Amino acid sequence: MELQHEFTVPVPVDEAWPALLDIERVAPCLPGATVEEYDGRTVTGSVKVKVGPVTVTYRGTAVFEEQDESAHRMVLVASGRETRGQGTARATVTAELSGRDGGTAVSVRTDLTVTGRPAQFGRGVLAEVGDRLVSQFADCLAKRLTERPPATEEPREDGTATAAATAGPAEPEPEPLDLLHVAGLPVAKRAAALTAALAVLAVALRLCRRNRRRHGKRRR
Repeated sequence: MELQHEFTVPVPVDEAWPALLDIERVAPCLPGATVEEYDGRTVTGSVKVKVGPVTVTYRGTAVFEEQDESAHRMVLVASGRETRGQGTARATVTAELSGRDGGTAVSVRTDLTVTGRPAQFGRGVLAEVGDRLVSQFADCLAKRLTERPPATEEPREDGTATAAATAGPAEPEPEPLDLLHVAGLPVAKRAAALTAALAVLAVALRLCRRNRRRHGKRRR
């Protein structure tokens, strides 16, 4: 499926471009994502997705296939697989940046393929989830781009800084991306209705099997 989104950040393009390529900086703005390694082109990490009571973890890589600084265009190809299951996820993300009213407009096109439990929601629900996630990401990114860097302490006489100044604040362990919570109440109701329908179907099948067994015994 193809998803199209656009958001703006309150900094010029020349500031927004390197910020979006700074994976360690923007990763905390992606719900459920953990970056394990990044060499400037390939990202290795994981994403936790919660579907109702079930949490699914995808592990994989994302590769920057294009980083055109003059055109402010990037292409990222990501793929992952469930750590406990057969589900897969693959996405080709194309982002283009342009100046707008002193800030930066970011246009994002995503070609997404998902198999496994999250795929049960279908295109409509995944599109709603995508809209909300992009909105949250844009708000988080704007905040990080406009916040002031932490004050650094004066170096000691031996030329070293204190541990607090060099280490910086530790990022908390990311919470799983809760699809039902992000999508909102209408989607949750639809998911609940689907679950209830499946439960009713399961009960009906069991009753049919019992009736067949009883009739079979009577005939004997």
